[in-house]
Amino acid sequence: METQPNNLNTFKILMVIKGVFNLLAALFFAGYGFFVSMIFTNINQGELENAPFDVGTFLGVFSGIGFVVMLVFAILTFMAAKYLGETRKHTFITVVSILNCFTGILGILLGIFTLIEINKPHVKPLFNKNPA
Repeated sequence: METQPNNLNTFKILMVIKGVFNLLAALFFAGYGFFVSMIFTNINQGELENAPFDVGTFLGVFSGIGFVVMLVFAILTFMAAKYLGETRKHTFITVVSILNCFTGILGILLGIFTLIEINKPHVKPLFNKNPA
């Protein structure tokens, strides 16, 4: 029985790259929250005094949530890349591929093509050979 080629190693590398991009996005949110909050706390004049809520706090909370979400996406993507290399945890890779579809055009492409690859008839049995 000859083995058919698959692209799992290619998708593993692409998942690692996507995880790095997610980490960079998390750092962007952290830096954005820090600098914008610092700017708005230093401005105590003009129309900001009459604002119905504290703009600096709002942007700080928004960027904090963005940081946590992107950090979780990065960790999940790195774990999926690891499992792709080990050809195990098919369901986890499926879920992470679907979640990646919510992170922009690169995530959509990576998620869809990963789903197509891991559900091919000759690739799916590879995951059954290596149980979790």
